[in-house]
Amino acid sequence: MKHLKYLIVLSFLMASFFACQDEDQEFGDIIAPTNIQIEIDKVGADADNPNGDGSGTVNFTATADNAITFHFVIQNQTKLADGGSVSHDFTLLGDNSYTVTVIAFGTGGISTSKSVVVDVLSLYEPPADLLEMLHGSGSRVWRIKSEVDNHFGLGPVGGDNPFSFFGAPAESKAGVGMYDDRYVFNADGTFTHITDSTNDDPTEDTSGTVFGREVLIDELGGSGGEADGADILNLIYSDYSEQWSLSAPGGVETISLSGLAFMGYYIGGDHKYIIVSRSANEMTVKSTDGNGEFDWGFVLTAE
Repeated sequence: MKHLKYLIVLSFLMASFFACQDEDQEFGDIIAPTNIQIEIDKVGADADNPNGDGSGTVNFTATADNAITFHFVIQNQTKLADGGSVSHDFTLLGDNSYTVTVIAFGTGGISTSKSVVVDVLSLYEPPADLLEMLHGSGSRVWRIKSEVDNHFGLGPVGGDNPFSFFGAPAESKAGVGMYDDRYVFNADGTFTHITDSTNDDPTEDTSGTVFGREVLIDELGGSGGEADGADILNLIYSDYSEQWSLSAPGGVETISLSGLAFMGYYIGGDHKYIIVSRSANEMTVKSTDGNGEFDWGFVLTAE
């Protein structure tokens, strides 16, 4: 009877050993990233202006041995950077020091981190009429202006017209998960994306769907969705809140959204929207996609 017990235990141990071997073969060696290096590029920095030109914009690039992807933690915001590069706008006025943490992830999700302190000069104060347009006395709700031609489209990166390659005709994207979205800019710096504004009456329902670019939209981690060429329609995605900030690198007014926040059509990238034009109740913005392939344009109107 003792021998039978030993055989059972031995069989169990051998089965566990081979199962572990199979897992190792499937996932490979689990190696923590090492030798994290962080390159800091303060826009406009020179010998006379070591902390930048006052725009507050800093570009970070991280490298590490055995790293698959990187996260940057900046001002309590986590920015994903598969390629190791992110840009951040520091908007606190004056010369300030910030701690930036880079987390490098290796196989099996194992990670290593490194922090640096960066001194940045920010002199940009958004004009009063821009703040009034964006959030008024407290908050304003925005939507894609679907009723006009060229409310959504694309053009060359860095071009003057983000609709030069394609401009969507009025109401042509109905039912894809974009027109029922609402974007709320609050004076306290929070940004809320309501992914379906039609299901909140009489009680709030946070469920909804969004519209985006194939592969890039996978960053959101939503479910479902329907492929239509290079578009993903109606990816299931709930309401969420992030942060917004304003900057003007090179004198160009820009809205930055934290995390994975976006407007209109998910394109990844740096989540910065250059204001091409604006009036009291309308703005045209553009942003470069995560593939560096196109600038995407959006016309938004306030409700």
